[in-house]
Amino acid sequence: MEDLKKLMPKKLGFGCMRLPVINGKTEDIDDAAFCRMADAYIEQGFKYFDTAYPYHNQKSEEAVRRCVVERYDRDRFFLADKMPIWLIEKEEDCQKHFDIQLERCGVEYFDFYLLHALNKDRVADVEKKGVFEFVQRMKAEGKIRHIGFSFHDTADVLDDILTRHPEMEFVQLQINYYDWDSATVQSGKCYETAVKHGVPVIVMEPVRGGTLASLHGEPAKLLQGLDAEASFASWAIRYAASLENVMVVLSGMSNEEQMLDNISYMKDFKPLTDAEKD
Repeated sequence: MEDLKKLMPKKLGFGCMRLPVINGKTEDIDDAAFCRMADAYIEQGFKYFDTAYPYHNQKSEEAVRRCVVERYDRDRFFLADKMPIWLIEKEEDCQKHFDIQLERCGVEYFDFYLLHALNKDRVADVEKKGVFEFVQRMKAEGKIRHIGFSFHDTADVLDDILTRHPEMEFVQLQINYYDWDSATVQSGKCYETAVKHGVPVIVMEPVRGGTLASLHGEPAKLLQGLDAEASFASWAIRYAASLENVMVVLSGMSNEEQMLDNISYMKDFKPLTDAEKD
């Protein structure tokens, strides 16, 4: 199996679920701002754009087409999309929704394609409906380059899925320093499970939906004492990116300021030092 970590030139991924919008309307994406952000991102050698069927009330995929796909050669970016498995009632629905996604994105293939938000209950359902077989078929036809899934459950469930589906090439996990030892999210245990199976990890929610970007009190003082210039978000993203088995860290950037901050420390990424980890 191809080493996906070697494919990724840099470890920052552009998450397209919190794009800049006009007048606070989630489906009214600000194309001009998104284009400027995409340009700044690609100019620094980053490649990975992550979208999904439901993002921005089903408008994210089309925005990616307008602002990235129609403006750049296909080899300048990787595009990841996700099967909305909650909409799959029968096997034929897979093809229907997949074709809709290809059309919305304006591409002939996806570089990375994920089963969206697997957990214990959903995995049994999609197995019955042939979704795993469908994505393998699309890969064989060249319409998907790499198949994986995003995951929200405990490490034992992840272990079971990866044991029964060795065809899965990567997994997307919620990993951040706050949830590392969480009994419910189990960031640390899930990460170690992926390592055990030799499956590279894409990180989602490294800043925990923005929580770790706005610290106060003692945590803020500790980090500012290490580097007064570094943003709080930078510590969270660098923490996730420093994990050896992590392929790319997604950041759902919603304005140019966040984009430029992320680029500033990820264009020449330096893993956390031992002192910083402590």
